[in-house]
Amino acid sequence: MSEKLTFPVQGLNCASCAVRAETALNALEGVTAEVNFATLRAEVQVASSVNSATLVDALAAVDKPAELVTTRLSIDGMTCASCVSRVETALLAASGVVSAEVNLATGEARIESLGTPHSALLQAVKQGGKTAKVITSDSPSAPRFGDEADEMRRAFLLSALLTLPVFILEMGGHVFPAFHHLIARTIGIQTSWLIQGLLTTLVLILPGRTIWRDGIRSLVKRQPDMNALVVLGSGAAFFYSLFVLIAPTLLPQAARSVYFEAAAVIITLILAGRWMEARAKGQTGAAIARLIALRPLKATIERDGKQQVIAVESLVKGDVIVIKPGERIPVDGTVLYGESWVDESMLTGEPLPVLKVKGAPITAGTVNTTGSFSFTAQKLGNDTVLSQIIEMVQKAQSARLPVQNLVNQITAWFVPAVLVIALFTILAWAFFGPDPALTYALVAGVSVLIIACPCAMGLATPTSIMVGAGRAAELGVLFAKGSALQELNAVTTVAFDKTGTLTEGRPSMTSIALYSDLSENTALKLAASVESLSEHPIARALVAHAKARNIELLDIKSFESLTGGGVKATIDAQSILIGNRKLLGDSKVDLSALPADGIGTEVILAVDQILVAQFEITDPLKPNAKTVIDRLRAAGLKTVMLTGDTEQAGQSIADELGMDYCIGGILPSAKADTIKTLQANGAVAFVGDGINDAPALAQSNVGIAIGTGTDVAIEAADVVLLSGDPNALLSAFAISKATLRNIKQNLIWAFAYNVLLIPIAAGVLYPSLGLLLSPALAAGAMALSSVFVVSNALRLRRAG
Repeated sequence: MSEKLTFPVQGLNCASCAVRAETALNALEGVTAEVNFATLRAEVQVASSVNSATLVDALAAVDKPAELVTTRLSIDGMTCASCVSRVETALLAASGVVSAEVNLATGEARIESLGTPHSALLQAVKQGGKTAKVITSDSPSAPRFGDEADEMRRAFLLSALLTLPVFILEMGGHVFPAFHHLIARTIGIQTSWLIQGLLTTLVLILPGRTIWRDGIRSLVKRQPDMNALVVLGSGAAFFYSLFVLIAPTLLPQAARSVYFEAAAVIITLILAGRWMEARAKGQTGAAIARLIALRPLKATIERDGKQQVIAVESLVKGDVIVIKPGERIPVDGTVLYGESWVDESMLTGEPLPVLKVKGAPITAGTVNTTGSFSFTAQKLGNDTVLSQIIEMVQKAQSARLPVQNLVNQITAWFVPAVLVIALFTILAWAFFGPDPALTYALVAGVSVLIIACPCAMGLATPTSIMVGAGRAAELGVLFAKGSALQELNAVTTVAFDKTGTLTEGRPSMTSIALYSDLSENTALKLAASVESLSEHPIARALVAHAKARNIELLDIKSFESLTGGGVKATIDAQSILIGNRKLLGDSKVDLSALPADGIGTEVILAVDQILVAQFEITDPLKPNAKTVIDRLRAAGLKTVMLTGDTEQAGQSIADELGMDYCIGGILPSAKADTIKTLQANGAVAFVGDGINDAPALAQSNVGIAIGTGTDVAIEAADVVLLSGDPNALLSAFAISKATLRNIKQNLIWAFAYNVLLIPIAAGVLYPSLGLLLSPALAAGAMALSSVFVVSNALRLRRAG
């Protein structure tokens, strides 16, 4: 059996590119492919046994990646880890699906596919025993835990109201024997049982209907989940009691007892647990809710010389938006006229407002403090920095860490194993238990079914990830890839780029050394004229110094950037070469007159192969750089600086910071190889600016991009530090460590809970202590275990 897939392919620049992609696909067994250069799409006939991820890997290997489509689904009825496992399995089996991550804490699934239709994904979820709907909102939204909590609260209150009379009628006589006699003398025991039966029936079909609906559905599909365990447990108690009520003479006298109160209390306590769990999960999504709240709903615009207030969704690119004191910026743009101080702390974590003048960038979500100004809208909707931040946080919160694989493996067989244990428990009590054996068998079997629900296991990891990633975002740390939360904890070496990471990134020229008869101003004019065409911070320093001396720049005839070395140009038929020692040395320029080393970064100027001048550039260290290095080393991490400066210049800065060592004279293209060498001694995190250092960021175990709050869409980075302050790096490590510790605590609790309490529920303590757990207590313990896990995860809100 085969299926047909059609999807876009990137990187098809010519017909030969299409041939390469087609050849790569056809080389796979069970695959027949045609790649059309005109449409930039691949039409692939694949055997059902071929995994879609194999197609993606084959195209990536020839640098012609498939264009994947990301779909988010909101899944109803997600109650335990076994639900997650089954839905994920069903989604991965759908045609064209490359990856699927289902999150119990958020109730959402994130699917990457080769354009698999929504209908196919919804059908796959249905095959997994659940129903779903596509999240189609253009803007990211916070999980609607508030609605779920309100629904659970209403269901619990109704269930408690109906259960209370049942509990009093049945258990009142056990606590106060006189009450039992009063019931017998007035309405009679049989009538009491009838009332209990009617009220319990209402509990099951009204507040408990969703539990029973989902549980029966999972049993019919032979995919038992937590709801199935509850249905079997409460159903056994209810139908046994109903049988006693209707035909008591068919049972021995000792077995004529009803357990309506157990069935009702089980449902009530589980609803109480779900209500508390939904309330707690609502707090885990608080970070997203706060980010979303930063987006204003209205904006004041100028059109045809008049101001009008419109919805933010109605804005278009080019609109002129008026911002008054105290207002929040609705979209990204550039100041057109006016000036004011803007609070950007939500982005950068910096408490001091930033002055915005004409031409300055404005970011959505930031707050205007004093003056008024107008700006031109440039990025709207999902293109704004704020929307990208929200998307990154949501993606991190939905991620599955490697540690989750262990949970998935266990829960795959956990519920079926519990059913087997419950069956053996019932048989053991029925054949070997004391009288009334049937009653004991029922109580023990129901207790095992109820107490073993794997809710806590399923919540252990995702709730910690949600809170940890949300807390990190509040501290200006975005985990662009959720797995970095775990991987950062294993890092042994932290490698830093120098410029803009450890230094301010605003270098300035401090001295000029001349080696020809040209004057300082003439040498500076030549150098600045050439560097005016470069965007490098060092080039800008030279140009700024020339402008400060009122030096008029010259016209450039030709210009060539030499990556990692410098630039080459022609001015008035003169060949100008500017760069580091390696570049000029390789170009046969005599450098013997230069001193052995310098204090800062040096830029050397040669004209027609003759050494003319040496410019010394210094870039001040960031105020917190040394503190960060000291704390990283105190935590047992090695710190290394990678720089294109000379070994001597780089080492002097490394010594000042107290770093382990410096590797100097490295071209950007060679940084990835250096990272690879460092990885021989353990996991490496690389901290760079996220632009020039993309290869090194990608090669490292954890790539950390440090920026100014506007470079958030850095694909090569695993972690993005919104602020330029290196202190945020310490927060990233602290959040990673705290999250992993929290996950381990949750998993230990979840596993220990089931390992210890299932045997107790089965009755192993009865022979020695006479202790047999009641179904009601089992339901209470199960509900509290989930609440414990979520509450423990919420402690991460104070981490970092």
